[in-house]
Amino acid sequence: MTQLVSSDQLRARVDLSYLNFTTTADLEGASGFLGQPRAKEALEFGINMQATGYNLYVMGETGTGRQSLVSSYVREVANRRTPPNDLCYINNFERTRDPFVLQLPAGKGKVFKEDMEAFVDELLSTFPDAFENPSYQRRRASIDREFNQKYDQAIMMVDRQASQQEVALMSDQGSIILAPIVEGKVLDETEFAQLPEGARTEFQRRIQDLEEVLNEALLELPQWRRETSEKQRSLDEETINQAVKPLLRELEHKYDGDLSVLRYLRQLKKQMPRIIGDIFLEDLPLERVTDIDRKHLLNGQLLPNLMVQNDPATGVPVVYELLPTYQNLFGRIEYATQQGMSITNFQLIQPGSLHKANGGYLILDAEKLLMEPFAWDALKLALKTRQIKMESPFVDPSLMHAVTLSPEVVPLQVKIILIGSRDIYYQLLALDPEFNELFRILVDFDSYIPRDNQSVEQLILRIKHYAEEKGYQPIHRDAVARLIEFSLRQGEHQQRISAQIIHLFKMVAEADYLRQEMGDEIIEAQHVDRALQAAEYRSGRISDQMILEIAEGTIKIATHGERVGCVNGLTVMEIGESIFGSPARITATASLGSQGIMDIEREAELGQAVHSKGVMILNGYLAQQYGREFPLTLNAHIAMEQSYGHVDGDSATCAELVALISAVSRLPVKQSLAVTGSMNQHGEVQAVGGINEKIEGFFKVCASRGLTGEQGVIIPADNIRHLMLNDEVIQAVEKGQFNIYSAEGIDDVLSRLLALEPAKIHDQTKVALREMYDAMNDDEEPGDKK
Repeated sequence: MTQLVSSDQLRARVDLSYLNFTTTADLEGASGFLGQPRAKEALEFGINMQATGYNLYVMGETGTGRQSLVSSYVREVANRRTPPNDLCYINNFERTRDPFVLQLPAGKGKVFKEDMEAFVDELLSTFPDAFENPSYQRRRASIDREFNQKYDQAIMMVDRQASQQEVALMSDQGSIILAPIVEGKVLDETEFAQLPEGARTEFQRRIQDLEEVLNEALLELPQWRRETSEKQRSLDEETINQAVKPLLRELEHKYDGDLSVLRYLRQLKKQMPRIIGDIFLEDLPLERVTDIDRKHLLNGQLLPNLMVQNDPATGVPVVYELLPTYQNLFGRIEYATQQGMSITNFQLIQPGSLHKANGGYLILDAEKLLMEPFAWDALKLALKTRQIKMESPFVDPSLMHAVTLSPEVVPLQVKIILIGSRDIYYQLLALDPEFNELFRILVDFDSYIPRDNQSVEQLILRIKHYAEEKGYQPIHRDAVARLIEFSLRQGEHQQRISAQIIHLFKMVAEADYLRQEMGDEIIEAQHVDRALQAAEYRSGRISDQMILEIAEGTIKIATHGERVGCVNGLTVMEIGESIFGSPARITATASLGSQGIMDIEREAELGQAVHSKGVMILNGYLAQQYGREFPLTLNAHIAMEQSYGHVDGDSATCAELVALISAVSRLPVKQSLAVTGSMNQHGEVQAVGGINEKIEGFFKVCASRGLTGEQGVIIPADNIRHLMLNDEVIQAVEKGQFNIYSAEGIDDVLSRLLALEPAKIHDQTKVALREMYDAMNDDEEPGDKK
């Protein structure tokens, strides 16, 4: 027989009187993990395990605080560890397309960059003044004079021979011209053309002979120029080295313990004559090149590109990449436009999250990562090779002919923490053989937290810290108790708190808003209650509309009287954030035949797999209960009336069986009661989900028509521990206006709904089935005689 559930079983009350506080402002202490001992142990092991491949996958439902808990713990561990090196890219003077990686102790990267900036400033103050030194000018003039002497001597020798043959040797814009002389006058081309032919021929012969003499005299002119250029280059190099040497010596002395910096400075020393010469000794007039231009050119070649700077006082980095695209993970090479051409250099290399998190921890959203092209495969390759290689997998048409860079790879040592759903984890495990090799630690967050003193105290601290972080007012102890009861309702269990504390935080925010509206100083229980009511009202349009349609008779649900083959079932609907219960009429018909039970929902392709399974279980129960003496021969049809969407779940199995037995036995069913519950083939009633919403949904229907004291619901006995009903239902139960019954087996349900002893119900059903069997056999006998 069903048992009446008492009012004190309908909801768990939270009593915090054992805790010595009035408001959350009186509490002290840090909030750590809220329950989740398995997840906490896995996280601690994975974070501290340094072997290769022990990256982590954190899975669980959204809103459980996975990210905040993981981030908080990781940062706590990170702060105790030695920070990694700073990372720079420096110029490869020999192959500018292949810049080098330079790693410096944490905090030294900025210092080195500042030292190089000071070095550039010293170069600007040294040059071009060094080339205006009198000693330099004298030596340069001596080199030029030596060349000019050789050149002048050669020209003078040719000039003497030309004078003896009445030919003038003249210089015009760097070219040497030979012209005839007549009566002491140098002839131009017009005058020369007026000479007699014999005189012209003679002068042409003389000029031709003198040109050969001139060519012979200046045969070594290119050699003289090469020697002069080499002497000039040597002078410039010597001058630059002498000026730069003391500047570099200071840097070498400061970084005498860092071999990588010293190696860079040695390469830089070799390149200084070329760099200074290109910038300060160009043939273009120096006044066209400003100091700002020179500084920009020097910075572009000499300053390091400080990619990652770590603080020596804050431990290893913890980076949470919100959008894990390929470029955001691995960095990118930017381009500038110069005279219509796309150009780049090592200064335009931008770091990615892997650079920033190198030596520490990188937290990624698994779903977002898998949605980004190339990102997942590239990340796996980086973890396997333990290197960050910057190369773009994308083809940009605008950069087809641009020269790009091939930066030196960066050694990678990072712990990756993926946060995602259970579905993604199991899909990766099944479809990607490399996943388990690289992500060996599973951090599994449970959906529920056991309700004990420790977890309750931790939850209260989490509420306190959240309120303080958001600037909300302190929360009264009674309000805290109400919030915990709300969390128990979310967890659908009197002894389990929902791990999705995001819903609880939402109520804190809305309660504080109502507190402000009412002008109160602290958040009290009434504010929480009003926030819950307001949230239900905002999302209750569809629920209220269905109740109205039932009250108007558009949706046919009876709450009084009796009817054959018709049972009030209880369903729960979830539309967006709105979850509500709604009664549904379940009907069954029975007739002669041998087709068995037909699930109309399945035939209409509205019934899902679990619902169809429930209907098949009815076949098993009927065969076991009634089919031992004769074969069951009937046609039965079961449907959930006025249902136009997909139907899933087996929580209507008990209601469907009652409707079917009523249709077969012709025993009427009480319409004042509704039933929910799954059952197995042996008739045991099993727990279902959404029990609170289902009860409250039928209660609203009954309340809209007026409570009579006869109305109520039948639920599985195993669901009593899940009851967290609202005050309105509890008060109606206390007043005897509404009843909640629990059932252990299907006989309890049948006896309550059909108002007969189970044995009589089964006997009458068996008699009806026997009559159907006999009728079927009688119909077949004439055919057999033929």
